[in-house]
Amino acid sequence: MTDRRALPARRHTESFEVQFWKQRWHVSVGYYEDHATVGEVFINALRTPGTELDAVCRDAAIMFSLAVQHGTPIEAIRTALTRDANGAASSIMGEILDRLAVVQ
Repeated sequence: MTDRRALPARRHTESFEVQFWKQRWHVSVGYYEDHATVGEVFINALRTPGTELDAVCRDAAIMFSLAVQHGTPIEAIRTALTRDANGAASSIMGEILDRLAVVQ
């Protein structure tokens, strides 16, 4: 396992909203100094904050963030996540990673 590459205290961040599971989600993505390499993701439900689903999604984002900070390629995580029969993401985390893949 590689050492954790921590993000700087002040970093470039992009925020956007995603519609998934008939719900709006607020997503923030933190980048390393190059403003291109993703180092963290935060997810919050806009309509139902504090619910179990919101907590599970926040935890998934934390696990993703730790994985990329330890050197796991985003594409490896993205392709490992559950997909439906058409190849579409089955979770909010998969949807966000699909969006990030298009940007990068």
